[in-house]
Amino acid sequence: MSKKIKNHQIFEIYQEIKGKRIYTKSIVKGTPFSERVVRDGGVDYREFEPRRSKLAAAIVKGAHNIGIRKGDVILYLGASHGYTCSYLSDVVGEEGLIFGIDPAPRVMRDFVFLAENRKNLVPMLSNANHPEEYVDKVCLVDIVYQDIAQKNQAEIFIKNCKMFLKKDGYGLLAVKARSIDVKRKPKGIFNEIRQELEKEFIVADFKSLEPFQLDHCMIIVKKK
Repeated sequence: MSKKIKNHQIFEIYQEIKGKRIYTKSIVKGTPFSERVVRDGGVDYREFEPRRSKLAAAIVKGAHNIGIRKGDVILYLGASHGYTCSYLSDVVGEEGLIFGIDPAPRVMRDFVFLAENRKNLVPMLSNANHPEEYVDKVCLVDIVYQDIAQKNQAEIFIKNCKMFLKKDGYGLLAVKARSIDVKRKPKGIFNEIRQELEKEFIVADFKSLEPFQLDHCMIIVKKK
């Protein structure tokens, strides 16, 4: 039987040998988001859909290094129902840990159900605008990942990175332009936020997420 899946250039991400779909190697059985699964060599690979995840969109658009490794500890701001978190759960593996922050009780309930099977997920009902609320519950982390549709996205990201991100750690900010200003062109907003982040961090990568995520970009930074 011929192989269907091969290693992607990004750590713990996989891709079709014939095709462009990307996958993670599932650490648990099941399809919590009705995702497509390919079985290859006795292993289940879950399709990571770029129209459902900004991180998947950034990878498909050519992000060369997302900075995330097996065993990493991640602070995820804006965890929502846990779609992207479930894939990061595969990437960091059982030795890793993901603190999933979200202020909405309804979506956090879904995240709690997800965490029952994925033991490396830690659901936390909190507001990322106020990291002081969870400063005593979260350790220093290797990665800060943010996907929050608020006007002060950059401010929230910088505040949490300063408080929790280790030196040389990576931050990934999914910027939603329309949540900042619906009247301005997204490109101008992206450039403005990039310049703001460059004052605090080393910008390692920048990707527009079109056509998968309209009016979004991903900015990847490294803490000095």
